[in-house]
Amino acid sequence: MKSRETLIRLKKFQVDEKRRRVTQIEGMIADFQRMSVELEREIQTEQERAGINDPTHFAYPTYAKAAIQRRENLTRSADELRAQLDDAKALLSEAFEELKKVELLDERDQARERAEESAREQADMDSIGLMRARLGVIA
Repeated sequence: MKSRETLIRLKKFQVDEKRRRVTQIEGMIADFQRMSVELEREIQTEQERAGINDPTHFAYPTYAKAAIQRRENLTRSADELRAQLDDAKALLSEAFEELKKVELLDERDQARERAEESAREQADMDSIGLMRARLGVIA
């Protein structure tokens, strides 16, 4: 029984770890999106300040070019993280299913033990009843 309890604790730990990983990836994606939006605003501000909107123009602001590159990198990284998020969610689902299976087995074992205990108690009560019945016949 101890090994089952240990296994349940292990499975719960694994589910928690996978849940933390999903949350961490979701947070990173949100941060990347927020930074991307901020960079977009900075690019727009720099373009308005310089009066040039064409990145291929020779006088296009260097800061705006760098910000565009950074925004593209963030977008690409967020897309890669979305793929990792899908994998992490699948692993979380699998870990959760494994936990449920182990918990079900444990519940079945506990129900069986309760039934066995009830049967033993009933047998004890039956034997006491028989002894009283016999003593009542003798007396």
